[in-house]
Amino acid sequence: MKRTLLLMSLGGALSLSGCAAAQGSSAGAPSLAKRPVEGRFDVAPPSVVVTPPGPLPTDLAGRLQRWESDAAAAQQAFAAERGNTASLVSAAAGAPVASERWVVAQQAISRLIAARAPLTNALADIDRLYLERSIDEAVDGLPEVYALREKLADTASAQDAVIEALTGQLPGE
Repeated sequence: MKRTLLLMSLGGALSLSGCAAAQGSSAGAPSLAKRPVEGRFDVAPPSVVVTPPGPLPTDLAGRLQRWESDAAAAQQAFAAERGNTASLVSAAAGAPVASERWVVAQQAISRLIAARAPLTNALADIDRLYLERSIDEAVDGLPEVYALREKLADTASAQDAVIEALTGQLPGE
């Protein structure tokens, strides 16, 4: 049975290879050259004119200035709280969880987080403004909005790193 199966498989393979050889040598194989109908769509796409964003509308300029000044004030408050928080966290480094030094350090970290609230609020307002203007396709002033958003996001990231580092120094965190 195995021998018969082997012979049938071998015979089938030989017959198929013969068919392939016969097809390759025939002159009736289809050409792969480009046909005239294929060139119909070789046209340049129409150019789309995109107008660049215009200047920042006056109603937005005041809002952006207010958000920037809020963020600067928040950064100053954060910097003022940072030193005190760092010393309280260092004092609580060896203290057990829920001890008085540990609680005082946690409260200092909470004050540090609260000091940055105007920055995070401004960042949220800018994100909302950016999304609203993008949805409405109101592109005027978007570069300025985006630039301020990136600046505030970088500041918030740096503050996040400080808070994370201080929190990581406390036991049980």
